[in-house]
Amino acid sequence: MQKISTLILSEEFSTTEVLKLFVSEYDKLELLEQTSNYEEILEKLSNINGKSLFIVDLSTNKQPKLDLMLKISQQCTSCKILALSDNPSVDLIIQIMRAGAREFIPVPIIKNEFFEAINKILTQFEEPKRNSKCKIISVFSNKGGIGKTSLASNLALELSKITKENVALIDMNFQMGDITTFLDLKPSFNISYMLENIDKINETFLLSTLERYKNTSLYILADPPYFKQADNIHPKQITKLFNTLKETFSYIIVDAEASFEGKNIAALDNSDMILLVTVANLPALRNTQRCLELFEKLGYDKEKTQIVVNGYMENDEIKEADVEKVLSKSIYWKIPNNYFAIMSAINKGVPVSTINSSTNVAQSYKDIAQHISDNLYKQNMVKKFENILNQ
Repeated sequence: MQKISTLILSEEFSTTEVLKLFVSEYDKLELLEQTSNYEEILEKLSNINGKSLFIVDLSTNKQPKLDLMLKISQQCTSCKILALSDNPSVDLIIQIMRAGAREFIPVPIIKNEFFEAINKILTQFEEPKRNSKCKIISVFSNKGGIGKTSLASNLALELSKITKENVALIDMNFQMGDITTFLDLKPSFNISYMLENIDKINETFLLSTLERYKNTSLYILADPPYFKQADNIHPKQITKLFNTLKETFSYIIVDAEASFEGKNIAALDNSDMILLVTVANLPALRNTQRCLELFEKLGYDKEKTQIVVNGYMENDEIKEADVEKVLSKSIYWKIPNNYFAIMSAINKGVPVSTINSSTNVAQSYKDIAQHISDNLYKQNMVKKFENILNQ
């Protein structure tokens, strides 16, 4: 078996010596000549034909090393990263995982923890990439015209840009979907085609069939072009489609239909998170209140549904506290009112950030995507280190 070329980066002499010793005891690893020059490290790892391992200690010079890790994870596809730190925290672990690390262990290094991390990394070399921790986020409102599709499309795009992972955006508005209009797309395939070929679907099929948005990792699954096609779609098919997509995509964003029809309920049932969109006026809030009551009857956990107030203005007659009082629930996010930026983006068929990335609404879409991805990193990754963090 070809050994895995291993490179160590740590300014701490004792840590480096311990790592060298442990690597020498692991017969599947081959230690490369050590260097502290970041450009040389990147060049060395880029030029390795086989598998490689980069062990990096972030106890010092954290940010430059995080930047280096990100470059390595993007440019060296056969390289895995093991990160270390003498001061682990939730925020640091989030940064480490976003930069591409596969495993993390604390300093001082315990031998069995080191070997356990290496064994996990070796398993990752052998196994195909699976997104078993894919999160499904539905954007929902039972009232039209309040920005649901704009939130879904901009959120999906920002998530793909922030995480660099594959994101699927599904238009579940079977009668009159708008995703393709909002993003100026004319996809060759739609959700009906996918459901008809569900047993043939694999990662290659999905990534070559779904419409990719420009040079991003965002893929669009459009609504059916003909009304009658929607009649042949059943709730069980939606569940099966989601389960299939989860193997390829890290995030699935659903622009849910403004109804409680069976297919839409199936999408909401399968969602990890529902962003319930409303605006700060009484009729919309009453509708939102009814949605929350129905979700409770459906048995959804209260944390599953989060309130997003669209078009929010600080000087509105109905204040943030009023909204929370009416709904008996805290607001998760407020998207500021910027009618001209939103309408300009819709009319041009582009995301808001393309019109002007510095507008308050473009920044808000970016921030909510960052907030969601941070929280999901915490849920997915930090559990592995709870014992470390609680020591």
